Amino acid sequence: MKLLWTWSGKFFGYLENDVLRTQDGRHLGQLHDNEIYGPNGVYLGKLKNESRLISAIAKHNRRKHPFQPFPKICAIAGYTAYCGYAMYDGYKDFPAL
Repeated sequence: MKLLWTWSGKFFGYLENDVLRTQDGRHLGQLHDNEIYGPNGVYLGKLKNESRLISAIAKHNRRKHPFQPFPKICAIAGYTAYCGYAMYDGYKDFPAL
């Protein structure tokens, strides 16, 4: 299990077996070559710097095959927020829940 934070430093959830889950256990996305796509197949963002989530504005029209989310599982404890990173040009923070 890999814990994840948004680019701005907020704790988001975790990644396990290419499945992105929120802190409360919802299956929000699937990882494909460091890019994350939602259940409807829409690009959400990417994994960068091993534990941060960010979204490339130019990729918001990308699509993958939709999927049926796995059932919600147990929530995990919240973790401290970190300092955010300076935003890259052409990117925005990972979508809020």
